[in-house]
Amino acid sequence: MLRPGDAPLERFLARQPIFNSQRVVYGYELLYRSGPENSFGNADLDAASASTFDSVMLFGIDRLIPGCRAFVNCTRESLLREFATILPKDQVVIEVLESVEIDREVVAACRRLKSNGYLLALDDFEDSSTWAPLVDLADFIKVDLIASSHDEQLRMARAFLPRNIRLVAEKVETYEDFRRCDSWGFTHFQGYFFSRPEMLSRRDIPANKLNYLRVLNATNETPINVRYVCECIKAEASLSFRLLRYLNSPLFPLAWEVRSIPHAISLLGESGTRKWVSLVTLACMSDGKPRELVILPLIRARFCELLAPVAHRPSSANDLFLLGLLSAMDAVLDMALVDVLKEIKLREEIRDALLGGENPLREIFDLVLHYERGCWTEVGRRAAALSVDAGSLSPLYFEAVNWAEGTLMMP
Repeated sequence: MLRPGDAPLERFLARQPIFNSQRVVYGYELLYRSGPENSFGNADLDAASASTFDSVMLFGIDRLIPGCRAFVNCTRESLLREFATILPKDQVVIEVLESVEIDREVVAACRRLKSNGYLLALDDFEDSSTWAPLVDLADFIKVDLIASSHDEQLRMARAFLPRNIRLVAEKVETYEDFRRCDSWGFTHFQGYFFSRPEMLSRRDIPANKLNYLRVLNATNETPINVRYVCECIKAEASLSFRLLRYLNSPLFPLAWEVRSIPHAISLLGESGTRKWVSLVTLACMSDGKPRELVILPLIRARFCELLAPVAHRPSSANDLFLLGLLSAMDAVLDMALVDVLKEIKLREEIRDALLGGENPLREIFDLVLHYERGCWTEVGRRAAALSVDAGSLSPLYFEAVNWAEGTLMMP
């Protein structure tokens, strides 16, 4: 554990959400290593596992997983040394890694954790005699959808659901993956599908949401036509109310109360207005969506923005913020991103980056995506290519998380 006066260590920590069948976030798997080089190959898994618990204490579990559970990977050593007991039992799920050799000592350690009220998950589970001693203690079994066949997935559902073991589908890549496992009784789901749209066919955007896109479009003109922006905002009463409410909140420490839209825009200036409108239009368009789909683009947007000076592109901060914000708009509106972008004018560099084109903005955005997914080898490689100090990423990421959480808590 870190002690006062210790030199700061590189910290790599990301969160991957785990949803229930209603697509509400149940918890986050915390993905941590001490650096990109520790993720694969010659990784010291015991050191990484111990560091995970240290990082959870360092960052604060309530900041990492507000209102839900943390799924934390455990090696044999961390199980035997009972590192998990430093964390509150009602906020943690202990994941027994597939690399753990199951013997009497490990089974005894798991029994002690269970008797103390902790939940256990078996990671990358295969239905074999190797795992058998721990199955009766398991609260969750995590099934890799890519590494297992449909027949194996159905067989495990039939075998374990009657025993009141919850099945977590890992690597849910498509809507069909979700629907299939949901129909078989899987209760929890983890994977990239949840940041993508369910339907890729062309859909019409509801009129009120189209108004929000028009406002977003108007604020991305250079220079901003203030009169036209005000007209667009006034055309949507709910947007006017939200904008004024946001600007009068503690998040914006203005010297006096904002009483009109023109007043607000004059106070914020072009850059502030773009960010302000982006946040509120996202909130409005996300009504009825899982909280994770609202907070994900906020974290991405802020993380991208914070990376701009670190990646030696300070003048691109606004573009990177908008890129991160729009990157999940397909899931928010349940339509293909290419169709969403038909409704809004963007600089060509932002549009190309959103659609996967190679340019400097996309290079920074790819670093953000790999960090978000815990792909530490790629994080290290891409950070080096951008001349970014990899050790600076974790503090920036958690600044982005805290900013996004604070934004959603605004009155």
